Parts: sequence; C-alpha cells; structure tokens
Amino acid sequence: MTVIGKEQLKQWRESLQLTRQQLADAYLAKPQAKTLLQQHTRALDHLLKQIWQAYALPDSASLIAVGGYGRGDMFPYSDIDLLILMPENSDSALQALVESLIGSLWDIGLNIGHSVRNLQECLNEAQLDVTIMTNLLEARWLTGDRQMFKSLVQSLHAALDQPRFFAEKLREQQIRHAKFHDTAYNLEPNIKESPGGLRDLHMILWVAQSQGLGNDWAALAQSGLLSRHEAMQIKKHERLLQNLRIRLHLMAKRREDRLVFDFQNTLAEQMGYVTTPQKRASEQLMQGFYSSAKAIIIENEVLLKLLHARIHPEQTPAQVLTADFTLSQGLLSANDPDLFQRKPETILQCFQLLQQYPEITGFSAPLVRALQVAQPLINHQFRQQANHKALFLQILKSREGVHRSLRRMNRYGILGRYIPVFGRVIAQMQHDLFHVYTVDEHTLNVLRNLRRFAKPDLRHEFPLCSQLFNEFSQPHLLYLAAIFHDIAKGRGGDHSLLGTLDARRFCKQHGLPKADTELVAWLVEAHLKLSSTAQKSDLSDPDVIENFARLVGTEYRLTALYLLTVADIRGTSPNVWNAWKAKLLESLFLQTRRVLQQSLDTEAQLSLRKQEVLQKLSSFNLKEPSVAALWQAFGNGYFSRFDSDEIAWQSRLLIPHLRTEQAIVRARLSPKGDGIQVMIYSRDQKQIFARICHFFDSMQYNIVQAKIYTTAHGYALDNFIVLEPDTRQISYNGLLKHIEQGLNAELQNTEPLTPIRGRVSRQVKHMPITTQVSFKPVPHPQNAAEHLQQLDIIANDRPGLLASMALIFQQHGIALHNAKINTLGNRVEDSFLISNCHGAVLDEATLNDLGLALNAL
Repeated sequence: MTVIGKEQLKQWRESLQLTRQQLADAYLAKPQAKTLLQQHTRALDHLLKQIWQAYALPDSASLIAVGGYGRGDMFPYSDIDLLILMPENSDSALQALVESLIGSLWDIGLNIGHSVRNLQECLNEAQLDVTIMTNLLEARWLTGDRQMFKSLVQSLHAALDQPRFFAEKLREQQIRHAKFHDTAYNLEPNIKESPGGLRDLHMILWVAQSQGLGNDWAALAQSGLLSRHEAMQIKKHERLLQNLRIRLHLMAKRREDRLVFDFQNTLAEQMGYVTTPQKRASEQLMQGFYSSAKAIIIENEVLLKLLHARIHPEQTPAQVLTADFTLSQGLLSANDPDLFQRKPETILQCFQLLQQYPEITGFSAPLVRALQVAQPLINHQFRQQANHKALFLQILKSREGVHRSLRRMNRYGILGRYIPVFGRVIAQMQHDLFHVYTVDEHTLNVLRNLRRFAKPDLRHEFPLCSQLFNEFSQPHLLYLAAIFHDIAKGRGGDHSLLGTLDARRFCKQHGLPKADTELVAWLVEAHLKLSSTAQKSDLSDPDVIENFARLVGTEYRLTALYLLTVADIRGTSPNVWNAWKAKLLESLFLQTRRVLQQSLDTEAQLSLRKQEVLQKLSSFNLKEPSVAALWQAFGNGYFSRFDSDEIAWQSRLLIPHLRTEQAIVRARLSPKGDGIQVMIYSRDQKQIFARICHFFDSMQYNIVQAKIYTTAHGYALDNFIVLEPDTRQISYNGLLKHIEQGLNAELQNTEPLTPIRGRVSRQVKHMPITTQVSFKPVPHPQNAAEHLQQLDIIANDRPGLLASMALIFQQHGIALHNAKINTLGNRVEDSFLISNCHGAVLDEATLNDLGLALNAL
C-alpha cells in the first residue's frame, strides 16, 4: 500500500494554507464572489488530483465532487463533499488505500464530507434519500474512471422520478423554513438556510435540473421560465448573499453562515456603509439583506409554481370566481395578463377573494409576477380613489383571512405601496433583543395574534382575550391600531406620538367616524401604557389602578388596549412572553375594569380588599379577631401594599410569629401561575434586600417583582416573585424547601457581600445600551402627605446586575419601598421606590451620587 510521508503531508498543508490566504487577500482587494468561488474550486481540484495520483489509486475507481463542491460553490470554509466511486468488486487493499487517502485529506486541513460507494449502491441510496439524490445530481468528475462516472449520471437521470423528487424537495424546504419560524426577518438570519437564503436559490436550480432545464439562471431564462431581466435580478441578489457569506467565513476563520451581531458592524464597514443620523451602518447592511431575501422568496415561490405546473398540468377546467379571476389547482389566476393596468382596483380585489374563498391556497405564478409589475400603479391617485379605500376597509372588516391577506399584501409589496409610511418600516431593524423581528414582520405578528383571539379552536390559549375579542364590536379598529403602533420606528423622536399622527391622517382619509378615528389614534399613542404600568407600578396600590382608570376613561378603550398589548408583547419574540407578564396584564385589566364599572374610590377598594381577605381566611377557620393584632402591628399601609391573596397567605402564616427573632422565609408556587412567590419576614436590617438579591442571582433565578414593606412595629415584610431557570432538575417540593433553607442561611450570614460578576452574553456585547438613570417624585405609599422618589433605570442585562444595584443602595443608605424588575431581551427596565433610611426624600447630592454609581455599573 502507498505510504505518504509526513514531509509530503506538510507540503500539501502549507500549500493549502498559502493558497487560501492568497485567495482571501485577492478577494478583499477586489471583492468578486464568483471569482473567489471558481478559483477556490479550481485550487481544490488541483490539490485533490495531486493527492489522488500520489496514492496511485487504480483507474477503476473515480474521485467525484458532489454537493456544493460539485456545483462549484466553494466558500472559504465550506465542507468539501466527495464521492469515491468504487468498482463493483473492490478488494480490502483498495478499501484500506481509500481510508488512508481520506485520513490524509483531514490531516492537511480539509473538512471532508465523503462517501465511498459503488455505482449500484449510489443508485440504491439515491432512491431512498432525496438529499443523496440531490448531491449526486450536482456530481462533477475529477479523476479516475470517467466512463463509470458517465454511467452513474445516466443511471441517475433514468431513475429520477420527477414528481416524487419535486414533492420531497418541497417538503424539505417547508421543514427548513419552519426551523426559522418561516421568516427571514430575524436579527441574526442564516444567509444559507433561512427563507430567502442561498438554499432557496439552490432549490430552484435542483428542481429545474431534475426536469432537464439546465443548472444556471441563463439556462432557465433560455427555457422561458424567467426573463433575462429577472435572471439578472436573481444574480444580483445571489451575489450579495455570496459576498456576505464569503466575508463571514473569512472573519470567523471557520464556517459561519449566520449574520450574527459580532460581525454586522465590521461587515457594514467593509462593504462601504456609513452611519448616518437616521440609521446605523449595520442597519443599512441588514436592510439590504432583507430586501434581497424578500426578492428571493418571491422568485422561489414563482419559479417553483411554474416548475410544478410542468409536471402536474391542469386536468380540469378552471373554476370561474368572477369576470376577472379563476381558480385552478388551488391557485388564483387573472384572466387577462394586463388586468391590473386596465382595472387597478382588481389589485386589491385579489386579496379580498383570498378571504372570501378558503379553497384558494395562493396566487398563480403569473399573478404574482403581475403584482410585482403593477406596484407603481399604487400611487397617490390610486390611494385617493373612494372605491379603493372602501376595498381596503372591507379587507380589514372581513370576518376571515385578515392576517392572511395583509401578510400576502406585504409579501408582494402592495401593503407598503398602499400605506407609504408602512413602506418605510419594511425591513427596518429594531436594535434590541426584545424585538427579534423587523418592524413590518413584528406588525404582522401582532395582527396574527389578534386574529388568533377570534378562532374558537384556540380559545384555550388566552380564554379572557378570546372572550373579549369576540365581544368587541369593531375588531378592524384593533387591526388598524396594530398596523400603525410601530409605524414611526426609526424616524427619531417618540414613535408613539409620530405614529398617532399617521394613524389619525389615514383614518380621516378613509372616512372613518370621528369616534373610531380617535380610538385608533389613542391606541397608537397609548400602546405602551398598559404594559409599562403593569410592569413598573405596584398593582396592589389602589391609587395606581385609579390613575390608570382615569387614563383609559372607558371600559371599551381598556378592552381594546388590553387586547392590543397582549398581541403586541407576544409578537416581539418567542422568548419574551411568560406567565408572569400574562398575569400582570390581566390583573391590571381586571382591577381597572372593576373601578370603571363600580366607580370605586381608594377607600372603597381597600375596604373591598379587606372583605376578600377575610373570606379567604374563613376557609382556614380564621376570623377577624384572629388577625386583628397582626394587622394593627402591620399598620395602615398594609392593605394598599399587597393584594388580597398575598395578605391572606401572609396573615395565615405569620399570626404565630408577630414578634419573631428568627427570619421567617416561605416559598410557594404562585397561585396566579406567574412563578415562585417568596415571603421574607424579619426584623428590619440594612442588608436584607441586598442579601436576598445576592442569593437569587447566585442561583441564576430571575427576580421579576419585589414588594418591600416595613411594618409599623419595625419588621421587614418582603414579597418576591422569581422565575426559575429553564433547566430545573429537582421536584418543586424540593425546590421550595431549598429556597427557604438557603435564603434563611443567607439572611443569617454576616460576611460582607461581594458583587457577582457573570459572563455578559454575546448579544449584549454587540448591541450595547447606554445606561439611563432617572428620578421623579411620587406620593408615599403609606402617607399621602409625603413624597418619595421613583428611580427608573434602563441598562444592559448581565448576571448579578440586580445584586450589584442592591449593594449600591446599601452603600448610599437607600431605603427601598418597592421594586419592579423587568427584563426585555438584553434590556433591563427596572423601577424602584426609594427614600433615605429615615423614610424621607433624598437630597440632590445623594441622588447625584447614586446616579453616578448606577451609571458606572
């Protein structure tokens, strides 16, 4: 057997490294994707032939490039897909020689994806696995038995079942798209695999090649599947994605197909983008990518429909829907290719038909192309036509298919033409990890969530929202508010106020009644109010509820705002929504609705709360005399500080421990389903909040709410809601005991606290947020005549952040009365109600020092 020495392997390795560096240098000096891919392919061809010859493999075997390498798309760090085609009866000596060859290829630094098969084995595997069939369709002979390679190619094409191949490739694409939530508009898209990525272009060429139409865009244009102009446009988008992928590989020095934050700024700079007052360079880069991805998605849809029609021609006459449209194989078609030019109103009518006929699964390829051509027809004059305005409102008012129609309108570029301000936020990045989608994609997600409330089979998801939505008399106003709620993102200024102007203008132009216009405008302006109040204010304080009730004014507005808010938060990211947020929003909604329905003042609300507590305690055979001493010691503010469920739980547990010398710690699963509720009761001490935060941060638990209360007899009564890590390995009973025992031990600890320094996430490093600290006076929760300060802090999240803030409070002599902890992706928005250690307002010097210390975190 041929033995290759270490010196020869070293020469090949050094030659490979030198060639790669030379190709990278030449590319960076003159970035041409096609040139690099071709030169890299040729360099690998030359090296592999050299190595094959050095091993002196017999002429009966063949070395064949398959997959991306066979196609000639060799990116700097892509895998090198090889097939070693063996003779029918290969002996053990040949097999050992091939194994040695493969080992040497790895030794010199090549990432090899290989298979060793004879011709019959190739055919058998290709019949079983569409991925193997696809790889072999792109096979390219390198060296060895050329005649056997030709036999393989001929046999593959003879065995290829076109309908089956198309169906399996289409299913493969659908599964791949589903992995990315069927959208390209993520913060860190995959250039190769996401919808609109390079794989969508490969998909077209694979199916076209299986039908004998060629394997490049020029061939498809020659076959009549697309025009020369369309072929040029596809090549332009393909070049952008190829250049991005090449640069990612070179920057990462490995295979990297994701446009991750780590590289976006550098990529933008390399590709000549310049930051402006309106947009970062990276935002411009990503907008260019999203634009190309959107165009590729449409071309993928159109060409696959045309290729499908070639192997599945229509067998029955088309169904006539209107004088202008027919239905064939589930696809809507126009009778006249010039229909939109003759009758512009039919542009909107085809989306209305999509709502009216559930059997329509999509638009035919010619119809999609006609919509692309017709986009310029949707101009100022088009938008002023009364019949066009009426059609758009009819689409919004439909009982079915609103989200489906609007999503397709956006996909085909119609929505952004009809609402020009919406067109400005298409592919607009939102640089935070709270919103993981572009503005237009997020908006459509909000519409989808609203529509889900209307579906009977989805009532189990959000029973209250489903009930409210189906009782809401004008859901189209909610859809309009959803369309406009973020429409002013990226302009600078307050997007809620700017969006309100756009919404009011649109409603007036479309002749909506004044009351409807005012509701839509108010929802856009106030769309953040319910979530910010729920997540930053103390919902057990009747004054908070009363003030919010005054803000919304009516139960109808409250219902509309609640539905929009739930849909909005759920549309930002798959990871942002949780049971805690759901219960907070629901609690604020229900309490506010009760105030609006009964016109309860603060005193009446507190009286009602006390009655509710006594009713809960009666099930434990406890009456008012049993808790009278406890409630008196806790003081007048107790019933405004906690809700009825919390008071009943605390009272029942603390009756025997009113003047305890030992800290009492109790944990339970919150009855509201919003996490773990932890109660701490002990003599007041300076470090108590800091030690609690330190304990939970060290356990990697997320504190989402902290109610801090000092009783009239000098005890601290604190109530925390915490969310557990996703990787819990012990039972809940064991977990609750662990929290109680561990926190008790921490409170008895007298060792000085040290800051927790956890690892900052990759996303936070590359998407920094400038820390913002602000103070404002607020009424004292237990004494209306006095005021405290509310501290609001916005910052990058990191492990141990809350514990570090608690240490700063301790160092500056800050007394904490309330804490609302809110984490939105990489963004922390926390609120604290604070005073000095005597319960009085902090002076300016202390506030300045505190602000500086927090800013330095």
